[in-house]
Amino acid sequence: MSALWMIAASLLFASMGVCVKLGAAQFSAAELVFYRGLISCLLLFAYVRARGLSLGTPHWRAHLTRSTAGFISLVMFFYSISLVPLATAVTLNYTSPLFLALLLAFWLREPVRPLMFLTISAGLAGVALLLQPSFNSEQLIGALFGLGSGIVSSIAYLNVRRLGELGEPEWRTVFYFSLIATLGGLPWALASVPFHSINAEGGWLLLGIGSCGALGQLCMTRAYMHGRTVVTASLGYSTVIFASAFGIWLWSERLPPIAWAGIALIVASGALTSALARAAPLEQD
Repeated sequence: MSALWMIAASLLFASMGVCVKLGAAQFSAAELVFYRGLISCLLLFAYVRARGLSLGTPHWRAHLTRSTAGFISLVMFFYSISLVPLATAVTLNYTSPLFLALLLAFWLREPVRPLMFLTISAGLAGVALLLQPSFNSEQLIGALFGLGSGIVSSIAYLNVRRLGELGEPEWRTVFYFSLIATLGGLPWALASVPFHSINAEGGWLLLGIGSCGALGQLCMTRAYMHGRTVVTASLGYSTVIFASAFGIWLWSERLPPIAWAGIALIVASGALTSALARAAPLEQD
């Protein structure tokens, strides 16, 4: 059942990406980030109230660090989606396990298997293959934003692990991330010129972004809580498959074979890297 929750989360995250790409025609990236945070925050607050849960926490500094990193990654990801094909943006964002392994080895000095460095090299080779056909200035900038979102996401995930070690429930972590995204996105959105009005179509797209983001986070949380860690992490890469299918279906996006080879390398190396990094926790699952 946990596998189904993770697949559902992947579909929801890819659907959020579709809404972001469609919404980019009506709203700035600043507005999209703000509305994504606001709608998710309201939905999660309603969930917390309905369940009678408490938002109080003594670990606000850890939440602030995690949420800030997540907010920066979200901004870069939304910019990337607006500039490059959806499959490219999502794949670059999902390089985060590769950079997470590097942080574990060189920052936290945790033991890392030699095989992991081979998978990291394969993943970086996949990034190079993916970016090779997109070297005009606009696509290069979008690709760099996508890659940056993956790098910063790895920092956020380190802090998610830290919050788990402190005993913080996942729904509280997701709520504070949405709150920081709302507060951080508001002044940025207000500074955007012009601040766009919301018509019926735009309203539905914004609701899709916020609700898919919140529901995807909740499904992912449930999968990690009740499933085997390695299986859950590996299934997260199905987001790339869903995003690629949406791109082909909705925008007739056609990536050249070398780009598909890059996507395959990134997904394969990311899944294996995640499995190697999480091998120790698996013994306790």
